[in-house]
Amino acid sequence: MVGTGRRAIVIGGGVIGSTSAYFLSQDGWDVTIVDSGRFAGGCSHGNCGIVSPSHVLPLTEPGALLRAAKAMIQPNSPFRIRPRFDLALWKWLWHFARRCNYRDMVEAGHARHALLTSSRRLYDQLIADERMDCEWQANGLLYVFQSGRAWENYKETDRILRDNFDLGAQPYTGQELTELEPALREGLGGGWLYPSDGHLRPDRLMACWRKVLEQRGVRIVEHCAVQDFANGSGRCSAVKTATEDLAGDLFVVATGALTPQWQRHLGCRIPIQPGKGYSMTMPHPSICPRFPLLFSEHKVMVTPMRSGYRLGSTMEFAGYDTQLDPRRLALLTAGATPYLKQPCAAPIQEEWYGWRPMTYDGVPIIDRSPSMENVWIAAGHNMLGLSMSPATGKLIAELIGGREPHVDPHPYRVSRFG
Repeated sequence: MVGTGRRAIVIGGGVIGSTSAYFLSQDGWDVTIVDSGRFAGGCSHGNCGIVSPSHVLPLTEPGALLRAAKAMIQPNSPFRIRPRFDLALWKWLWHFARRCNYRDMVEAGHARHALLTSSRRLYDQLIADERMDCEWQANGLLYVFQSGRAWENYKETDRILRDNFDLGAQPYTGQELTELEPALREGLGGGWLYPSDGHLRPDRLMACWRKVLEQRGVRIVEHCAVQDFANGSGRCSAVKTATEDLAGDLFVVATGALTPQWQRHLGCRIPIQPGKGYSMTMPHPSICPRFPLLFSEHKVMVTPMRSGYRLGSTMEFAGYDTQLDPRRLALLTAGATPYLKQPCAAPIQEEWYGWRPMTYDGVPIIDRSPSMENVWIAAGHNMLGLSMSPATGKLIAELIGGREPHVDPHPYRVSRFG
């Protein structure tokens, strides 16, 4: 593809960096992606692959703090904060607690909704236009509840989604649920099906993105950590790495949970905490679900991909911990067992963890750096990077190109953090 001579450097080779590079290349930029590890080696690799407009509400729901505190004192809780002195974490938790109210929850929901609904439409378009063989299936997401009381309580959440976001689900009682999804055990409380959601295999998606980007002339530089920005008079001229300086006219920081390391360079607060999640990938069990399933009470997701089967989720605030904790992995199987006739299969093909980039308000940052006018930030997508990535990449390109943005960028401004 012929470029215009305008050079763009995208820092971060995950799904947000990939979609940003794609839309910038469509605008004629000569794009280089640089990543400290391998392309698609972070959260974009082993997540559950759900494209979920239904996940519109942030974690800051009323009562979330009390539920989290109760969960932490339970053995084998899916939610965990590793005890340590970490001032940034405790500040983050304080701001999180302040937002656990209905007004802030719905406000954040509207910001998330815009990116989620746009991305859902864009996935259909991009997968068709670019012929992406990523195991895309658009048959919905089934929320499953073990107890009838929890199923009944979810009616209020469904009402909020209907009233505020036009996102209603189809309810199923316990008996109806097992008729809909025979892989589930008898005697469950019930379920709610969100038909607008879809799912895919994340590593296949990222392999497709790599092929598409390279066909468009995007250069991908792996295992090359950015060490510094060459900043002069409020503009960046290059990023410095151990092996070379990468010069550019435009820079996009899409480094997920690692973005806070650039706060000093970017001239703003980046209150992102790494929320560690886990997954296990295996062959299909002999009784395999037709739908992707969310077990809300145990915080476990089940994704039946065409070429495999994945259990994932849990949330651990353990800093930038690089250990693959077998106890956390065991929670996935334990959490799926009460619901499924056959929760797992052998052999386990991959055990994985990733750091989700969690902002305390549940809303990403998509904005220009206050200190360098040609540097942009696209980070903090919480657990929804895959779900929000097409709209984020498109919005970044629109803002840089000075075009009318297809979604209102105001909720994603970095200045909201002070």
